[in-house]
Amino acid sequence: MLLDVRTYRCKPGTINTHLKLYSEKGKPAQSKHLGQPLLFATTETGNPNEYTHIWVYKNADDREMKRAAMWSDQDWINYTQESAKLGALESQENKLLKPVDFYDLKI
Repeated sequence: MLLDVRTYRCKPGTINTHLKLYSEKGKPAQSKHLGQPLLFATTETGNPNEYTHIWVYKNADDREMKRAAMWSDQDWINYTQESAKLGALESQENKLLKPVDFYDLKI
């Protein structure tokens, strides 16, 4: 199993507009290829302009195949273009994590 942990930081005052755009345009296109994330959450403490989502893949090949299909989908490309025009995103951090074998991750 491979966990893709993605944390995004929005410019102050833009996170709600950005998440609204994602929920309307990005989520349908992304879910078509990746399914539902393990987690999609905003920050309760820490930087209020950040949100994180975690995607679960069988392995690196599964991740590569699904993300390639997503990036060939015109609906996803349209969303990314609208997001870029909005200009809310300030930074992005991605981590690929492998769960340890002595904790059973229930998915």
